Amino acid sequence: MTKMLMLASVASMIDQFNRHNMKILESLNVEVQVAANFAAGNSTSPEKVSSFAADMDTKKINHFQIDFSRSIVNIFNHIKAYKQLVTLFKENQYDFVHCHSPIGGVIGRLVAKKFGVPVIYTAHGFHFHNKSSWMSWKLFYPIEKWLSSYTDTLITINKEDYQTAQDFLPKYLEYIPGVGLEVDKFRQNLNSESTLKEELGLSKDDFVILSVGELNKNKNHRAIIKALGLIQNPHIHYLVCGQGELKEELNQLAKEQQISGQVKFLGFRDDIQNVFKGADLFVFPSFREGLSVALMEAMASGLPVVCSDIRGNNDLIDQSRGGFLFDPRNEKELKDSIVKAYEQPELLKAQTEYNFEKINEFSLKVVSKEMKRIYSRYL
Repeated sequence: MTKMLMLASVASMIDQFNRHNMKILESLNVEVQVAANFAAGNSTSPEKVSSFAADMDTKKINHFQIDFSRSIVNIFNHIKAYKQLVTLFKENQYDFVHCHSPIGGVIGRLVAKKFGVPVIYTAHGFHFHNKSSWMSWKLFYPIEKWLSSYTDTLITINKEDYQTAQDFLPKYLEYIPGVGLEVDKFRQNLNSESTLKEELGLSKDDFVILSVGELNKNKNHRAIIKALGLIQNPHIHYLVCGQGELKEELNQLAKEQQISGQVKFLGFRDDIQNVFKGADLFVFPSFREGLSVALMEAMASGLPVVCSDIRGNNDLIDQSRGGFLFDPRNEKELKDSIVKAYEQPELLKAQTEYNFEKINEFSLKVVSKEMKRIYSRYL
């Protein structure tokens, strides 16, 4: 029986983005094992990570704690993770490995090379892109290009990364439109009422802006808070689903902008469909993305979109037809986009209908077919 290792820096990446890949592998009669950090760095709650581990136990999927760090400067942890992986490879005869996340991808490919094991690596968005700093290109581009020669199949999930990787050295280079979205799941019961506004003490006439993502600098929640500070409309409320180290800093910024009563941090939500249904506009101001699942979920949920004009986002959102794109460093441009969305409900309706059709290109059905083809190379 073919045995493979699914590897990522944190367990939440496998839980959120690779459960369907694990099902595909099971259908191909492949034994799947999982290696990740279950203890630290995860983007979901500890309870969600524990639930994922318990589910794997029930399905008799072996999973291993590897002390990956998401910080590039944590050399001690990188060395420790490398040694842990070497031990794991010695104890198991893997037929191939599927790596995810930058640091997990680096360490995983180095160890796989040492043992002569074929590697699939999914780049969920290179750290360098058309709008990133020269330092990102100087630091990360050489590493990714070098390691591509250790990669049997390099999967890119947006068109810009696919073009960038044309001069890389993997055996196979693939473009796949994201990790796949269960489109129908988010279209179910769209006409039913959401309980979100009632739960939060908001009126039906309040205009709710929603963001989903970790509270970190890259997700750029500050831009929305500053934009709402410029607007100063008490009927516009901002909800954030996610957790992270910047919660207190963002709370303080909302106070400084005199809109603290309009900003609510909801943490990690396991009823995200209800949250999407209760919002009026999805705003996504990230500086860097691969191909955002949250943005795809918003499109499938019938939400109009305002998002940063960056790689990945502009694969999904067509300017004016599907939403409004803006420079993530320009709060005034973001403010103008929010005001335009607030004042033109008929335009938003047309954008919603456009996105409803476009999101089918990124469906789980499309992506699963491609992933099954790729996995079949290693059987």
